[in-house]
Amino acid sequence: MPFSLLKYGLNKDYPFEKHADLPAPAELKSSYDVVIIGAGGHGVATAYYLAKYHGITNVAVLEKGYLGGGNTARNTAVIRSNYLTPEGVKFYTESVRLFEGLSNEFDFNIMYSKRGQLTLAHTDAAVRGFRQRAEINRHYGGKTELIDPQQIKELVPTLNMNPGHLPVLAGLWHMDGATARHDAVAWGYAKGATQRGVELHQLTEVTDIVVTNNRVTAVKTNRGTIQCGCAIQAVAGHSSLLAAKAGFRMPIQSYPLQAMVTQPVKPFLDPLVSSPSLHCYVQQTGRGELVFGGGSDPYPLYNTRSTMDLKESLLAHAIELFPFMANMRLMRQWAGLTDMTSDYSPIMGLSPVENYYLDAGWGTWGFKSTPICGKTMAELVSSGGKVPELIQPFSMARFDSFRQVNEMGATAASH
Repeated sequence: MPFSLLKYGLNKDYPFEKHADLPAPAELKSSYDVVIIGAGGHGVATAYYLAKYHGITNVAVLEKGYLGGGNTARNTAVIRSNYLTPEGVKFYTESVRLFEGLSNEFDFNIMYSKRGQLTLAHTDAAVRGFRQRAEINRHYGGKTELIDPQQIKELVPTLNMNPGHLPVLAGLWHMDGATARHDAVAWGYAKGATQRGVELHQLTEVTDIVVTNNRVTAVKTNRGTIQCGCAIQAVAGHSSLLAAKAGFRMPIQSYPLQAMVTQPVKPFLDPLVSSPSLHCYVQQTGRGELVFGGGSDPYPLYNTRSTMDLKESLLAHAIELFPFMANMRLMRQWAGLTDMTSDYSPIMGLSPVENYYLDAGWGTWGFKSTPICGKTMAELVSSGGKVPELIQPFSMARFDSFRQVNEMGATAASH
């Protein structure tokens, strides 16, 4: 078998798809109908849906680094819809539905793996909260149910059911929980968008936003100024900084969020397991690595560095759940930046500046919203600013009218 693969790889007649890769770098044009700032999953997804479903192809996606190199490359690739509010459940349930068909949509494997997510309840209050979440999820199309300790043990035989002083009382079993290859999602959207005429400009940093009579007219970059019909900001981790260039403030604080992974071992853990009380979640990848994540750092910071104190506390809790993992070797550690709002829900739609649209405030669940965010933002732009019903609750104006969408506690590892 290895010899056959080597022979196939070295064959001069190796089959390839013409124009399969992204186009070569090109010069910026003087103007575009749409400028998207940020080439993470959300930015290229919006460009893709604009081009494929709305016929808008005079679009430039600007990225100061490289495609998918920000939070898209720094998350743990969890996909789920078991949120707290009707608004959140409806939004993420639709995103899960889109994720399920992305490989066929792209004709490109995103390695989507439906495995289920198990969230553990260690207190009576958590059990009551999980019961409410299960009811809301079922009502709005999600597949979530409350299960007892015996069912948990059958799902995850290796789990310690009495970690420290917090025995497992029940679990929220989310059957739609899944993972996907995050860079494959970004490349699939980028490939589909550029094949339809969208321009992707990497190493192109936006230095300022030109606003005339409360309307965006141009975007300044390190490669020159370009005129635009409208602009979308999709710069997870730096949303408030970019909004300031457009002349307004956002109700956002940015925090580092860390994760880590072990060397691969024989597969033993299929579901995604999380404990909000222990601020920890664990999953095993298709390669056998164990991925650990938890709550964000307790202080605002624009820095994607890793810290020993977070590593020690997070791994201590993970070992409480799976004691035998104490002997495993940690392979790498990384961090991203999370834009947190006071209600833990995103900010989408209109901004105080005309024709400047917002895709921000994703906290710890930006990756799982990639398809539905791209789809709804494309609808917003193509309609000339008519906000789709699905994202109306996430308007920034909700903070003025006190209509917040409280998703605090809906994370796999509560903050």
